[in-house]
Amino acid sequence: CPLPVLRTKKALNGMASGSVLRILATDPASVRDFEAFAKQSGNQLLQHGEHDGAFFFLLRRK
Repeated sequence: CPLPVLRTKKALNGMASGSVLRILATDPASVRDFEAFAKQSGNQLLQHGEHDGAFFFLLRRK
């Protein structure tokens, strides 16, 4: 589902360069989605993982 990526893009646009955004998602496909988003957008995926069935991501705004 592209909705988490779209919401992330909107949130990052309102943040200063170098700021870090923490994202939580429940869809296993979100790992692939956020890896691709980071690569395409130039933002840095600092970390990602899974905890109790939820996926988390730390993205640094370019």
